[in-house]
Amino acid sequence: MSNKYAIKAQNVGKIYGEGASAVTALGDVSIDIRQGEFFTLLGPSGCGKTTLLRCIAGFETPTSGKILLSGRDITYTPPNQRPVNTVFQSYALFPHLTVSENVGFGLKMQGKSRAEIDAATKRVLALVKLSDFADRLPQQMSGGQQQRVALARALAPAPEVLLLDEPLSALDLKLRKEMQSELKRLQVETGITFIFVTHDQEEALTMSDRIGVMSAGQLLQVGTPREIYNHPVNRFVADFIGETNFLPGHVQDGKVRIGSGDQFEVVLGDKTGAVTLAIRPEQIAIGAPGSGLAAKVVETTYLGTDTHYTVALSDDSRLIVRVQSNMGAALEIGDALDVVIDAQAVQVLEA
Repeated sequence: MSNKYAIKAQNVGKIYGEGASAVTALGDVSIDIRQGEFFTLLGPSGCGKTTLLRCIAGFETPTSGKILLSGRDITYTPPNQRPVNTVFQSYALFPHLTVSENVGFGLKMQGKSRAEIDAATKRVLALVKLSDFADRLPQQMSGGQQQRVALARALAPAPEVLLLDEPLSALDLKLRKEMQSELKRLQVETGITFIFVTHDQEEALTMSDRIGVMSAGQLLQVGTPREIYNHPVNRFVADFIGETNFLPGHVQDGKVRIGSGDQFEVVLGDKTGAVTLAIRPEQIAIGAPGSGLAAKVVETTYLGTDTHYTVALSDDSRLIVRVQSNMGAALEIGDALDVVIDAQAVQVLEA
């Protein structure tokens, strides 16, 4: 992956409407996306991620700021003049055209020769493993195959950047997981910068080189999946990325005391006063009596490979503990136990 930047968004803002009815979709967002990386914009519906994607595509014009592509200012460049293609949630295939005709349509509109169109179409159909389907119509194909055709059509002109706006959300779970692997493979094989929009944190963790977490029009954190999962900057990011336990605490004498009266020696940074401890369920172990925090089981959820136990501490604070289902005998509701928390894995956040 290159250290050069494919996309730079500099202080990009987008406001819809005017006066009292104005709605801020993006508020002063700055982000650098490297050439050849799989970058994901992650956040809940309405957070601004699709608006930012549409500004990069040229379908929306920022109210403020600018967007650079490989150093060129494209803020006001029309969409059809940007070396950028978009794959939408809806496949938007032409039902009366064959697969190969759908894939070659954009190249035909660019005035490419028949030989160029044929060569590019064969290349990308082989890339998405649909060479044997070139003469089929879209309605003769499954949803996953149609999504591959949409990808092939977007890849055919060899864009500098490929934008993907929740392209897997219409697929069932099994197909979605298969397409996650396929998308990552395609990105690696083509070397094209992929910018992927999703609200699904598992998709983001699975495919991305880096993730940008957004909320309410703001970019909260950018980092690798591991960085964001293990070191969230605030409670929103910790809660949105994976499952997290939160315990209120108070800093006292360099330690954090929680409601049960127990203390943790954790990395505090410059935090003082009231704080929130973020603890991943897999960072909690079940120990023998006296080895940790006294608790009792109040709920069990069997998930096949894992079992989730909801336990109550002495002050009735609740924690979810994730245990591999083959690790010892199953616990029952009402069982007493101690939970052992890896203090080095605890994240201390603002209250």
